[in-house]
Amino acid sequence: MAASSTPDFVGIVVAAGSSARLPGPVPKQFARLGRRSLLEHAIAALAGDPAVRGVIVVLPPLDAAGVRGQEVARGPGVLRVVAGGATRADSVRNGLSAVGAAPFVLVHDAARPSASPRLVRAVIEATRERGAAVPGLPIVDTVKRVGRVSESACGWQVLETLDRSLLRLAQTPQGARSDWLAQALELAAARGVVATDEAAALELAGREVAVVDGEPGNRKITSPEDLRGLVQPDDSAAGAPFRIGTGFDIHRFGADRRLVLGGVEFPGETGLAGHSDADVVLHAVMDALLGAAALGDIGALFPPEDPRFLDADSRVLAAEVAGRLGSLGLRVVNLDVTVLAEHPRIRPHVDAMRQAVADALAIDAARVGIKATTLEGLGALGRGEGIACQAVALLERAVERS
Repeated sequence: MAASSTPDFVGIVVAAGSSARLPGPVPKQFARLGRRSLLEHAIAALAGDPAVRGVIVVLPPLDAAGVRGQEVARGPGVLRVVAGGATRADSVRNGLSAVGAAPFVLVHDAARPSASPRLVRAVIEATRERGAAVPGLPIVDTVKRVGRVSESACGWQVLETLDRSLLRLAQTPQGARSDWLAQALELAAARGVVATDEAAALELAGREVAVVDGEPGNRKITSPEDLRGLVQPDDSAAGAPFRIGTGFDIHRFGADRRLVLGGVEFPGETGLAGHSDADVVLHAVMDALLGAAALGDIGALFPPEDPRFLDADSRVLAAEVAGRLGSLGLRVVNLDVTVLAEHPRIRPHVDAMRQAVADALAIDAARVGIKATTLEGLGALGRGEGIACQAVALLERAVERS
């Protein structure tokens, strides 16, 4: 089946209901890491996945109602800013009230700026399959359960040694069916239980929660030392004024399907073999854009073994790539595309292709250049066995943040 154009997750980034201040005047979620705040990094971690429709940000009430809330609401990927409650669970409940009809949610800490795209994707896939999921980090040190036997400085003693192979340190983002999480939080509140994370509430409600591998780098910022020691992988993408990427793709002829190049159908021509619609032009364009942003390639983002992307319209996939760039504050300056093929003739379709590519990326067609060349009969392409395309993309940082 084709990939859905409607993402089924909404993210909730929580920056209220817990200790949210490092030493100093700036609330923790607004502390800077590179050119962005911890909160902006956390939002981008969720909004960058194509399954995520957008992010609800939960701020302390005064921030939500003030200038900071207005600034956050204008940020890339943000759907809405809501006021938090006295506890994390209260804040998540407030965030859930703004989610709407999304079947799934991802709840993430504003103080975890380094969740990777791979981790977010793992939680999403496990949540779709099992209904709820949490990242868990294995414990490498021996763990002791202790008890207090006196009030002296050495008044603690070991009661037992726990099997660390069965223990995990819970991280975020944590995923769940929206209805499951809403019911679980209501149940916890009714029983007077303070759930410290979403998995705890779901467990109380009798829901099974899948565990995926967490990441050591996805640590929670609790001290200035944590902040100083943290290297954010996409700082370069956030900070560099311009980013350049190249893309290349090739497909052979022979599929019993229509030929689509740059989002435009070529009637009467033999189609290209591939898992999606085999649009070699948009595939090269997407790889150039992802490469410029240091976000990997389309094979990682849209795995060819995933049945959701069988016969997928590459214009839909390109729109999701554009959304991913937007979540990082990046925009397309221009694209230069070269089609390598003996046939069909590309020139009569160039204007339509430029417009289709531009529409998929929500940019002006003047930013898209498309041209074609033959291989002069040399090699497999010269023998007319397939079509290749190479693309160069130039990105710029859309917003300069102080």
